[in-house]
Amino acid sequence: MDELAGLADPRKPSNGTRHDFQELLVMTIAAVLSDCDTMEDVVEWSRMHESWLRRFMVLKHGIPSEDTFLRIFRLLDPKGFEACFRRWVGQVVTQLNGTIAVDGKTVRGSGTGGEQAIQMVSAFATELGLVLGQEKVASKSNEITAIPELLDALYLKGFLVSIDAMGCQKAIARQIVGKKADYLLAVKGNQPGLLQAIQDAFIDQQQAVMHIADLDTGHGRIVAQRCSILPAAGIVPEADWPGCAVIARIDSLRQVKGKTSELEQRYYISSRNLAPSALAEAVRSHWAIENQLHWVLVRCHDAGGRQHDP
Repeated sequence: MDELAGLADPRKPSNGTRHDFQELLVMTIAAVLSDCDTMEDVVEWSRMHESWLRRFMVLKHGIPSEDTFLRIFRLLDPKGFEACFRRWVGQVVTQLNGTIAVDGKTVRGSGTGGEQAIQMVSAFATELGLVLGQEKVASKSNEITAIPELLDALYLKGFLVSIDAMGCQKAIARQIVGKKADYLLAVKGNQPGLLQAIQDAFIDQQQAVMHIADLDTGHGRIVAQRCSILPAAGIVPEADWPGCAVIARIDSLRQVKGKTSELEQRYYISSRNLAPSALAEAVRSHWAIENQLHWVLVRCHDAGGRQHDP
């Protein structure tokens, strides 16, 4: 309720406003968190839990109708509402830590009918299994522009933020460090100078600290991984990549039904002085955003035959 207090009521007082604006929003949030997908569900849930809601709401005129909820959300400023919601989520997660994986996805089914597919960048708390925020990639743009907007809206202090090579940008690294968080960035060909410097540093691995692990030995498959780490000093320019503490190379070999794939090598930089085992685990946790987030546009019909796009 406190976080929503600064959000302006979009209704005109002259039209009559029987129901409290903040109460409408809180009822909706609570219902959606309880797995409601439509405004009909929100109204039904609110009526079923009216006695509980009255413990901290006045509800002077009872539970609003579906039309009232719909009218509010048609008029509501979505960015303003999202900012309030994110501030509230930020308060909830302030005592937590772990890895936030940032990645882009195409919303499946959004490019049908000749329309351009919707691109979304999401921030995923891997240990919680929770999406903390999303930002739509603007038309004729790319993830590089959406990632800073998403990071700016999130509480990052104490988290390790992992991003694939698209987000390996100097400005993004500065932004993360500026929010008192750490970065773990994949390095590929979009940063050729940095990639070459890291590759050259690992030609002689005598000084590298290593961790070797078997990741998967089921279903006739064996995946072996070696993570090697070196100090970033003298290799990664501090002026370009603030706070960079380590560079890493992860070597992966996969054997499926007796056939071994070619050695795959991936490179990373991080502002957190991670041990090889911890860095390897952080990289694996980034895969969670690939495996757990599936964007599917579902069309469903309610009992009255009306169609919804949840």
